[in-house]
Amino acid sequence: MATTTTPKTLVQRLLRLRPSPTILLFIATIAAVIIANTGASDLYNAFLNFPVYVSVGGIELFAHSGHTMTVSQVVNDALMAIFFFLVGLEIKQELLVGELSSPKKALLPIIAAFGGMIVPVLFFFAICHQQPESMGAAIPMATDIAFALAVLASLGERVPKSLRVFLAALAVVDDIGGIIVIAIFYSTHVSWLPLGIGIALLGLILLLGRARIHTLEPYLIIGVAVWALFLHSGIHPTIAGVLTALCLPAGTKVHIGRLSECLSEQTSHLSTKAVESNGALVLSHEQLESIQKIRTTAARAISPVQTLEHAIAPFVNYFILPLFAFVNAGVAFGGFSSEALLGLPAAIFLGLFPGKAIGISLFTWLAVKLRMCSLPEGLTVHRLLPLSVLGGIGFTVSLFIANLSYDAPNLVSLLNEAKLGIFAGTIASGLIGYFWLRSTLPKDDAAA
Repeated sequence: MATTTTPKTLVQRLLRLRPSPTILLFIATIAAVIIANTGASDLYNAFLNFPVYVSVGGIELFAHSGHTMTVSQVVNDALMAIFFFLVGLEIKQELLVGELSSPKKALLPIIAAFGGMIVPVLFFFAICHQQPESMGAAIPMATDIAFALAVLASLGERVPKSLRVFLAALAVVDDIGGIIVIAIFYSTHVSWLPLGIGIALLGLILLLGRARIHTLEPYLIIGVAVWALFLHSGIHPTIAGVLTALCLPAGTKVHIGRLSECLSEQTSHLSTKAVESNGALVLSHEQLESIQKIRTTAARAISPVQTLEHAIAPFVNYFILPLFAFVNAGVAFGGFSSEALLGLPAAIFLGLFPGKAIGISLFTWLAVKLRMCSLPEGLTVHRLLPLSVLGGIGFTVSLFIANLSYDAPNLVSLLNEAKLGIFAGTIASGLIGYFWLRSTLPKDDAAA
């Protein structure tokens, strides 16, 4: 018998599909490009410049220098701070227990990442070495870890684990480098009073962690305050997200080894008797208290770092990043002269591809030749080259740095040129890296 599809069941099916965040990012990018090159471009620009007025207790949340922030500014300065907060949580875990937790593990990806940052900048400066174009030198430094790992994942189980680990660790170091660059070169005149208060609040987060306070609310409230203070200090507010994440405690109040024992003890005293009728179930106050204790005990087995990462990752992947792409990827392709294409777009394109590939592979090869470290099992020289090409997928962070570099009304044309170079370099790196790496892998699904 045929089933009837209602709006409710249709929504449930869509939610079960759980589309790939990378696909959503790609769709948002295409949508922005299409709209920016059609008659709806004026409506698109009006949306970007629409003021976002939110007031709580007479205090305007999204205001900077006495002006209400626009949609574009809220996305880039507020929502992207949450994205960088997530990046900070991932960096902290890598530094504590991941591939960057010991000098032996970290050395090779750190060296490779340095090559992937230095060489692209040299390629960029070879073409654009004068102001204002040179302000975007950091654009090709970035690696979009989500896109790069998505391309790698599309090759299936044939990809050795060592390749995924190396690329992920390299991208994390790359993120750290990008964060340092943003903090140093893309912050305006510093106001020391709000910066000092913000740093003091970061110290308070560290003290709360030392005191084993694992309730999330104090950290979230202080984190928002740090963001607002950094915004008014002149330091880019995304740095507040990273620093707050790095200060959060990563320990647990209940060790996972004792969790089963604790829960068994608590559930042994839980009565299973209940008042039940017509599908309704009513528990006693004692049962409610016991269940609440069980829930609290289980929550204490997860650190604030992992709790927050698990909570905000879907929001970042399914909302913030697609919205960021939609807001920032709208480049109008009309009006580019051949002279312009050979300037900033070419500098960024060559920085991402082949600059990234040369830098990563060359520095890695030198580190191995000089016996500073060795290649992980499964990562051969033949696979290193195409894997390094995937490092040229810059997209998200490259677009972010481009907006910081050319954030002025008189630099709009340069921003469009930068976006064009980012698109070209990312697409070339993704496609060539994918097919090249695919040719080096075994034909079956067993990873070598």
